[in-house]
Amino acid sequence: MTVTATTVGESDQLEPQNVPVTRRARLVRLVPAAVAALSGVLLYVSFPPRTLWWLALPAFAAFAWVLRGRSWKAGLGLGYLFGLGFLLPLLVWTGVEVGSGPWLALVAVEAVFVALVGAGVAAVSKLPGWPVWAAAVWIAGEAARARAPFHGFPWGKIAFGQADGAFLPLAAVGGTPVLGFAVVLCGFGLYEIVRLIVEGRRTRAVRRSAAAVALLSVAVPVAGAVAARPLMSDKAEDGTVTVAAIQGNVPRAGLDFNAQRRAVLDFHARETRRLAAEVKAGKAAQPDIVLWPENSSDIDPFANADAYAVIDGAAKAIGAPISVGGVVAKDGRLLNEQILWDPVKGPTDSYDKRQIQPFGEYLPLRSLLGAINKDWTSMVSQDFSRGSEPGVFDMDGAKVGLVTCYEAAFDWAVRSEVTDGAQMISVPSNNATFDRSEMTYQQLAMSRVRAVEHSRTVVVPVTSGVSAVIMPDGKITQRTGMFVADSLVQKVPLRSSETPATRLGIMPEIALVLVAAGGLGWAIGAGVRGRRARAV
Repeated sequence: MTVTATTVGESDQLEPQNVPVTRRARLVRLVPAAVAALSGVLLYVSFPPRTLWWLALPAFAAFAWVLRGRSWKAGLGLGYLFGLGFLLPLLVWTGVEVGSGPWLALVAVEAVFVALVGAGVAAVSKLPGWPVWAAAVWIAGEAARARAPFHGFPWGKIAFGQADGAFLPLAAVGGTPVLGFAVVLCGFGLYEIVRLIVEGRRTRAVRRSAAAVALLSVAVPVAGAVAARPLMSDKAEDGTVTVAAIQGNVPRAGLDFNAQRRAVLDFHARETRRLAAEVKAGKAAQPDIVLWPENSSDIDPFANADAYAVIDGAAKAIGAPISVGGVVAKDGRLLNEQILWDPVKGPTDSYDKRQIQPFGEYLPLRSLLGAINKDWTSMVSQDFSRGSEPGVFDMDGAKVGLVTCYEAAFDWAVRSEVTDGAQMISVPSNNATFDRSEMTYQQLAMSRVRAVEHSRTVVVPVTSGVSAVIMPDGKITQRTGMFVADSLVQKVPLRSSETPATRLGIMPEIALVLVAAGGLGWAIGAGVRGRRARAV
């Protein structure tokens, strides 16, 4: 009886002790998942419209803590959580008018790329000098995301969150891949420094090689950014030009604003005539060139005489060539086109948008999506066609490169205009569909990075705002509000020299992808050799 009583008593005492231990263990296992998701949110907070660019560094430091030393399978799951934490809030604007379904689907697909990056970072984190390999793996993931599926979606590149950051000059060295690599490397390096300090206090021994790599992972990006600062200049090389950016506004926000396309055209013509009156009264400088936004004339002026007359009248009133954003039908193709409109000769040149937006300007998998929900196919009733040639307009002697809206996110689309002779860049955009969301400010930050990358003035005329004038050093000198009619007039520098980023083109990205491939190959080979050794 005594033994039995004692046994029962011991059992009663052990049971309450085991329950909290089990719960604690479960909570501990959830910590990496929670940190992965929250560090993704922290990365999102580093993006515009906030100027907290430096938060990207602790975000990647925390991501490194989560992934280092784990299996690739764990890295896959933790990377997906990081991607969700980052992309869910970053891309919420994609569901402003179409609902949460497309937004969630886009995030779910894009987060897969981040998951694969997480698996790759976990794999290379066991290698000597792992921050370098891991940062290159991140850039390789961005390179893949910029190309697939549906011709890619590079929104959320780390470089696009650094328009206000200390690392921005690196955009002129190697474009968005080098700028993004520096930020990620610095974040991973910061984690490694902290890890080695903690380890050194515990073991009283730290490998010099590991310490050197950690310190250089932070020091080299910082020193590189400082050394690259002289590449940023707003000095004119080919004279100056007085440019006017017209923001006519729209009758109201939302997809249905296209139903009022004549009003949108009239608004932009009216704002141009208002500016012409100010010029005549001596209240504003006479512009040499005028830039209208994307979709400022959704009525085809070549098929509608009244639209032709409205644009022609505005050009004659202001006495300067206008780049008009139109929707044009040619040979059975629907084109998102910029039209060069001379006040004397009328339309003389055109540029057709090459990187058109999936699910906005054309609908991939139309038959499949139509079978699921017919409303989705009705939102994009007719697909736009792609242009095939760069667009550089000769406007009163100034060579203006056209990069229409969504194209600003793609490295190749901007660089091709500069290598084709552009002395300044225009990014005509239509953001009215996305209301007052962060999308406008994210896109504006892209244009600031592009200005530094290629050392060109970038002017951003937008239907409903924010329109802006950006100097070649990335500084905004003028900007409008949102959903107001306004115009910006400024003398800006023309430049023709090429930055290292312009000359190198895709080469820095290829080099970083090869570094990532080398690290992954080394990690895989080391894993195979380790398994064979254990088997023996």
